[in-house]
Amino acid sequence: MSSESLHPTSAPSRRTVVAAVGAAGLAITLNACGSDDDGSASASGTALAKTSDIPEGGGKIFKDAGVVVTQPAAGEFKAFSSKCTHQGCAVTGISDGVITCPCHKSEFSVSDGSVKKGPATQPLPEQKITVSGDSIALP
Repeated sequence: MSSESLHPTSAPSRRTVVAAVGAAGLAITLNACGSDDDGSASASGTALAKTSDIPEGGGKIFKDAGVVVTQPAAGEFKAFSSKCTHQGCAVTGISDGVITCPCHKSEFSVSDGSVKKGPATQPLPEQKITVSGDSIALP
């Protein structure tokens, strides 16, 4: 006889119980995080900012999202990758209509992400955003 046949298996193992409790907790957390009753742009994506947070002729860097949101003209919002096309450093500054990279001082236009000053030779890739009311979000 093996030792397996001597032990009844009527109760679930502690590992099974812990896994089930963890899965239930995760499901509850995800369900709670998914509800958004105000109907804002964040209901369909990741909320970034209010339109009033983005200065006209400038922008704001969202480091965690890897995106730069700009407002080249009143009410016109654009988004670009915050990763410099030269060597992949994160851009860190926006002033006077220019997005700057600290690593090698490349500069990009807030209007279209084009290179204003090298060593970068490629523009910042455009990113998709949604503007709904006064909310800006990633889809």
